[in-house]
Formats: sequence, structure tokens, C-alpha cells
Amino acid sequence: MNIVLLDPRQTQSEIWSISSRRQLEHLRTHLNVQAGDTLKVGVREGGRYLAEVIAVTEQGIQLRPVQEEAVPAKLPVTLIVALPRPKVLRRLIMDSVTLGVEKIILLHSYRVDKSYWQTPFLQQLDHYVDLGLEQAGDTAAPEIQLHKRFKPFVEDILPEIAAARPAYAAHPYAAEKMPSGIAHPCSIVIGPEGGFIPYEIDLLMENGCRAVSLGSRIIRTETVIPYVLGRLFSL
Repeated sequence: MNIVLLDPRQTQSEIWSISSRRQLEHLRTHLNVQAGDTLKVGVREGGRYLAEVIAVTEQGIQLRPVQEEAVPAKLPVTLIVALPRPKVLRRLIMDSVTLGVEKIILLHSYRVDKSYWQTPFLQQLDHYVDLGLEQAGDTAAPEIQLHKRFKPFVEDILPEIAAARPAYAAHPYAAEKMPSGIAHPCSIVIGPEGGFIPYEIDLLMENGCRAVSLGSRIIRTETVIPYVLGRLFSL
């Protein structure tokens, strides 16, 4: 936790409060926070601040903002990814938020097990977003969309996305290499760990995507996302 993320309702007066059990346990156990200490705090969808601890009690921690700080910039990218296994989903959301992705679309595809859409982890996405924001010191959550039908999404929604910014579909058998060091917004489509089937790749390409390769190796979803983002947005 590199920032304490607060709900805007906790910051309506001059003195702010931390009451989350998870946050309090971390601050007491790992940081041994005392009155007079300073903490980095952020307001969900708001600013980021350096704050002075006023009081530490059993019920919570009171603090006062003393200096506003800059919020990290987002990566101008829409991440479209086939819904992964539930345990991978948790890490994928946290890591994507930490890296600064501005929009995440979770998509069904042929090799996505239908049972994945029943996982309770999908009801906990806001929690994983908060963890990613706290890790990055960010306050602005990405937009997250769920699309349970591949073909309607690709035919009805993807063309508008691809018209607004270049859209790349990662595919190990594509002839074109994925670009690097780009200076413009884009969208990235990542398939399931078994890959998109040929029909899906063809449909993506028909609706505005460029199929691009990272090489012949088949990479896990949780590994390929930071790799792709680092490649595309490296200076």
C-alpha cells in the first residue's frame, strides 16, 4: 500500500478519517503509525495528498491534508482481454490498474470456460481496483466493461473503438510484428491462454483490428499484458 485510498464521504470536513479494517491493520502492523506522522492519501476519483496524522484510536485514524500532490498519468490504452481463470483475473485487474490502463473490457471467446462468468471474483472487481490504485499511488479507477458474447461485441462495438484509435490483436501466428514505443492512444486485444481460434482472429481483423505478433512463444495472459504495455509505451 503506497497510498491510503479514501472514499469521498470520508473527506467532507477538515479532518479526514481512516476506518477500513484492512487499511488500519496495515498502517498499525507494518507502519506503526503515530500522531504527528505523515501519510500519502488519495480521494477516490479525486486528488492525492500528503496528510498529517492527528490521532490514532481503536476506532480509526484521523488526519489532516497539508499538501496536494500530482496523480500519476494514465496510459492511453483500452485493454480488451478474454476473461481468464478466476485466480488470474484477480491479478490481471490489480496489475492492469497499477500499470495505469484507462479502460478494461473483459470478453468471452470460444476457449473461455463459461463457468468463469459465474466466479464471485467478478463481484469483487472494485476491491481489486482499489488494491491496484493503492499500489500505484493513483486515485482514478479505470472503466471496466463485461461482454459475455464475442460476435456481437466484435461486430457492433469494436468498429467504433478501432475507428477512434488503432487496435492491435496479439496473435503469435501473425506476420506483422507488434509495434513498440508508440506515441498515440491505442486498444489492445488479448486472447485466452489457449489463444483465439482462426474464426475469431478473422472476425477481429474484419472489424478494425491489426493482428500482430510478439514472437512464436505462447505467453500466459498475466505475463503478456505487462510485456505488451511496456513494449508499446516504452520511450
